[in-house]
Amino acid sequence: MSALLKLALAYDWLTTRLGKIAAWTVLFAALISAGNAFVRYGLDISSNGWLEIQWYLFAGTVMLGAPVVLKLNEHVRVDIIYGKLKGNGPVYVDIFGLVFFLLPVMGLMAYLSWPLFMSMYRSGEVSGNAGGLIRWPAMLLLPLGFGMMFVQGLSEIIKRICYLQGKFEMDTHYEKPVQ
Repeated sequence: MSALLKLALAYDWLTTRLGKIAAWTVLFAALISAGNAFVRYGLDISSNGWLEIQWYLFAGTVMLGAPVVLKLNEHVRVDIIYGKLKGNGPVYVDIFGLVFFLLPVMGLMAYLSWPLFMSMYRSGEVSGNAGGLIRWPAMLLLPLGFGMMFVQGLSEIIKRICYLQGKFEMDTHYEKPVQ
């Protein structure tokens, strides 16, 4: 199992690096948004490209940041069940959810979004708005993000199995969010 654990930790490393890119996209989106507002309202100049790059960056934030949220164990759970479990119960629920829900959905979404990306890439599709941008970079974020969620899901399964075997230490503490 140590080879699989090393693989899981390599996936974690990759997720962390992509998460750093996601963090930068937040800053760039905020700066572009502020600059665009200044130019639009202060100088009466406008470009749809500036608006579109903001949603491209937001897509990067979400699609590259979601695997980090999973890695940090801060993802959404069904508190009714999860919060009441003791001992290794939450770990078994995590494994069940990852295997039967996360992996199939992320695999399907990556599979379905890849042909859309390839179609846009081959055709060089451009936004219909004046001054709009090419669309394939934003569409690439879909299979990349879903694929990374799948890979991070594999990493989480491996780490939880190793935890149950006593080969990996992880924080299984769960604090129900304040409502």
